[in-house]
Amino acid sequence: MARPHVLLLPPPGQGHVIPMMELAQCLVKQGVKVTFINTEVSHKLITSNWLEKDGFGELMQMVCIPDGLEPWEDRADICKLTRSMLKTMPSKLETLIEATNNEDGNDKITCVIADATMVWGVKVGNKLGIRTAIFWTASAATLASVLSIQKLIDDGIINHKGLPLSDQIIQLSESMPPIKPENLGWLCFKDVDMVEAVFQSSKAIEEASTLTEWFICNSATELEPAAFNLFPQLLSIGPLLASNRLGDQAGHFWQEDSTCLTWLDQQPACSVIYIAFGSFTLFDPTQFQELALGLELTNRPFLWVVRPGMTKETALVYTDGYMDRVGSRGRIVNWAPQQKVLAHPSVTCFVSHCGWNSTLEGVTNGLPFLCWPYFGDQFLNESYICDIWKTGLGFNKKEAGIITQKEIKSKIEQLLGDKTFRDKALDIKEKVTTSVTKGGRSHNNLNRFIEWIQGKNTDAKDQPDHM
Repeated sequence: MARPHVLLLPPPGQGHVIPMMELAQCLVKQGVKVTFINTEVSHKLITSNWLEKDGFGELMQMVCIPDGLEPWEDRADICKLTRSMLKTMPSKLETLIEATNNEDGNDKITCVIADATMVWGVKVGNKLGIRTAIFWTASAATLASVLSIQKLIDDGIINHKGLPLSDQIIQLSESMPPIKPENLGWLCFKDVDMVEAVFQSSKAIEEASTLTEWFICNSATELEPAAFNLFPQLLSIGPLLASNRLGDQAGHFWQEDSTCLTWLDQQPACSVIYIAFGSFTLFDPTQFQELALGLELTNRPFLWVVRPGMTKETALVYTDGYMDRVGSRGRIVNWAPQQKVLAHPSVTCFVSHCGWNSTLEGVTNGLPFLCWPYFGDQFLNESYICDIWKTGLGFNKKEAGIITQKEIKSKIEQLLGDKTFRDKALDIKEKVTTSVTKGGRSHNNLNRFIEWIQGKNTDAKDQPDHM
């Protein structure tokens, strides 16, 4: 019998690539061959920062196809990049699949799993008569808002361009986080063309959900029961984390500084504030300095990830004498092995942008949060943390939208001074950990999905383990 061969297709964003890489490792572990597709730029970044890229053996191959832009063109222009990818990549992917499947041997591609933002990959798979599935890497609640677009239009909440018709808070389900209209995923951009492009992409996800056999989500039913009950066709298979398999995370665009783990070893238990804002968050110089001074005011040890290009200015500017004043109490790195940091016994809380990957990593390690959302679904994730799970606090902004150093110090003291936050975080950790271990909901759902890929189970989709 021919070995199953899956093609994985993420967009060129680290927050999408990392969970897709974890899915790849789950498939390989079960004897499934994987071809992992990246754009040329992402491929170069990932392979240059991944020390164990040959660890999959013959069951995993990394392949790149062009995104249609010239090497010197600006890929930060998401609208331009998206248009170029849509124009160039579908035909390239189709050619790659046909070439692979026309070769002699038993390694024909039998399934395409596309990230939800790359749903054109599903259409290519369907055209070629190959099984398809969609993978959603954010929260199920965020996906629920996308799958509810037509209902939101019909109910008069948004118009046909995705723009809100009132300030009415959106409540998709009684026990789901409320959504402010301005925080709908496609409205987080200032550029009108970008809003239109992302809204059309979101509508395409809603439409494509009827074109594929499976819609899998990197989440757990225990975290979002209401969202999965609202859309029972969604299958929870997460959190997909390297820590689940006691391995190293792959898919980083920046080189990790593992020396911070040695520094953490020297700190007292539950003492270190960990601060990281993902791969997109930008700060203006004033806010950056307020954060730095706020961390200094806490008089607590902290580990702060300051990514290259994190501020809107060319160079990072700390106040005079800052490094001397914080001394060895503060450790600043360009990029950190985050899952290992969050699992370290010296870390006491997580100051986060609330990206879904970071949220899952913090939750899995039982850490309370201080929420500093910047973009898109991060505001909905903040609502989960602060209002539904009650494992963290948000910050209050002053004039000009600045979070002051005093506010930072105050919220850290409030969070760490109330044991309730830690207790609730540990309770959720236990539930989520149980879900991904043998016999848990996510574990069972993932097994059924892999069995479908292997041809062992053709009706598992009708029996998601949500209840």
